[in-house]
Amino acid sequence: MRKLVVENKVTLDGVFDKQAEWQMQFWEDPDELVCHSKDHITEFDTLLLGRVTYQGLAAVWPSMTDDVGYADWINSVPKHVVSTTLATDEMEWNARLITENVTDEVAALKRQPGRDILMVGSGELLETLMQQDLVDEYRLMVHPVVQGSGKRLFENANAPTTMNLVDTEVVGSGVVVLTYEPSEEVDDE
Repeated sequence: MRKLVVENKVTLDGVFDKQAEWQMQFWEDPDELVCHSKDHITEFDTLLLGRVTYQGLAAVWPSMTDDVGYADWINSVPKHVVSTTLATDEMEWNARLITENVTDEVAALKRQPGRDILMVGSGELLETLMQQDLVDEYRLMVHPVVQGSGKRLFENANAPTTMNLVDTEVVGSGVVVLTYEPSEEVDDE
């Protein structure tokens, strides 16, 4: 079965929106961020996105190019977009719309053959998938800044949720990539 991997950039205080305001200052060379992402994309052949993330990426990436192949990958990979407000005829950029039975659709997607599935952004979708134990791995690119306000990644997640740290990596100017897997719940009996 394919894994669903969530990868998000966050501040020390858990903010993951308005990234243009805080993330780029921590990458000495802007191409370094693309290269870091490129090193990991070979694991994935599918993107899962919420509406806001899809619209933001679709507004920028189709016209982008780079020397490392990330733009080619993101522009060609199939995208599954969860939304109740978009219409099927609005789907472009190699995207398929999921409007209902989201958890069933994602579970079915995980059972299909292929490489793992990558999800970025999409905070509300993340919370829904967490509740149904559909996320297999979390990669948090923690940037050394406190934003103070903004949307937090796990703002409405069911608590408590325990995870196991499985990997760490330092990239950029102090950005730490923390990789977690959900821990098995222990029965108190």
